Amino acid sequence: MATHIHVVLTEDLHNVGKSGELVKVRPGFARNYLIPRGLAVGATAENVSRIEHEKRVAEARAAKTRSEAEQLAGKLGQVKLTISRPVGEGDKLYGSVTARDIEEALAAQGFSVDRRRIETDTIKSLGAHTVTIRLAPSITASVEVTVSAK
Repeated sequence: MATHIHVVLTEDLHNVGKSGELVKVRPGFARNYLIPRGLAVGATAENVSRIEHEKRVAEARAAKTRSEAEQLAGKLGQVKLTISRPVGEGDKLYGSVTARDIEEALAAQGFSVDRRRIETDTIKSLGAHTVTIRLAPSITASVEVTVSAK
């Protein structure tokens, strides 16, 4: 019985390899875990070429997404938002400013940003705050949010 077999990974796996890589693994690991979960395919010439093609297509798509994110980051870097909230004694906010509020303010200025990409704690004070928006894995934009009294 073979001690190791070759498979082509279809996804990145920690401690195993990257997507599209030809790796040597134990037959049981491949048969019982990798192949049934769609994480790898047998290392035939057809599978290797198909995976390489898919990898090139994915890289092209990622490059396009990265360039779009960089352009959006440049535009968002110029944006300054002002959000008005009711305040009580001592200029204390009633409630807070959340990622949803920031998303709506950006939408009003024509930017479509998912609130899950907005990295901020809830803002509970008046004044200027810097909010980070994660557009792509290594691309972020900073937006200045000013909270004013209503």
